Amino acid sequence: MREMATLYIDRKEVALRHKGKSLELRQADGEIRRVPFNMVERIVIHGSVETDTGTLGALADAGIGVALLTGRFGRCQASLTGRFGNDVQRRIAQYRAHLDPAASSTIAACLLRRKLAAQQRLLSSAERLRPDRRHPLIKGRRTLQELRMRIAEENMTLEQLRGIEGAAASAYFSAYRNLFPESLGFTARRRRPPPDPVNALLSLGYTLLYAESVKSVHAAGLDPFLGYLHEPAHGRESLAADFMEPLRPRIDALVWRLFRDRELRDEHFTRQEGSCLLGKTGRARFYAAYEEEAAALRRWLRLFTHAFIRRLPGAEMPEEIRP
Repeated sequence: MREMATLYIDRKEVALRHKGKSLELRQADGEIRRVPFNMVERIVIHGSVETDTGTLGALADAGIGVALLTGRFGRCQASLTGRFGNDVQRRIAQYRAHLDPAASSTIAACLLRRKLAAQQRLLSSAERLRPDRRHPLIKGRRTLQELRMRIAEENMTLEQLRGIEGAAASAYFSAYRNLFPESLGFTARRRRPPPDPVNALLSLGYTLLYAESVKSVHAAGLDPFLGYLHEPAHGRESLAADFMEPLRPRIDALVWRLFRDRELRDEHFTRQEGSCLLGKTGRARFYAAYEEEAAALRRWLRLFTHAFIRRLPGAEMPEEIRP
């Protein structure tokens, strides 16, 4: 089955309406583009777009997700995810697992082990491609291996696991930064605002991945706000943040490739007041590259979400939708 498309709207003064089973995009110059609903699975909006409640309702009914990126740095301000899953037993089982310290720690440990393993794989691949940087890459990979073994061998509390995650992030990014030329100014992971081109791309990639995870969790009928590795926090869909963690290194690898192959260069960015912004041409290139990876990311999220549900007591999935 063909992977359905993402529609990116990244321009000003666009009117978005639905006409029957199609979307109509009318630009300021009068140009009209029509896209059938069955050709779109998600819409990413970064710009000034006018729409109405009827269109949003039609998108929700069609199960088309919408991610609204706002501000200069493309922060995910809101998501439209369609109708919520109908099986309340899944959410009850999710709440029970959250209230059980042992179950919460087990879930969080599973997610963290997967994330560290993916980070190790990226650094291992980088060793082969960048032998001139082998020393810091090997050091980072070995530290991640040691931390991953600790998780496997010890019964850790959530607080301890979060401490491990912090230590792993420090070791990983200390190694990862060596993959980029000093001229890019990437020395550490910083988000708000991103001070350099690498951080700008990481933030945008993680934002898109977060929206994918929110949609997957929501469609499965789970409560996206109740997580395990991530504590519940106002306005944060913590379970979606949990599920995207093992996929972050895929975004890291994509960002590295775009700079390594010079598909994105310094001229695609602007710097002002201590922040770095990706320009419109650069965003178009990044969106195209992201879509090449997105099918695998969405498939992993879908399968992992279903596997998670099957392991929640009292929340067994119907046989016909098991992967």
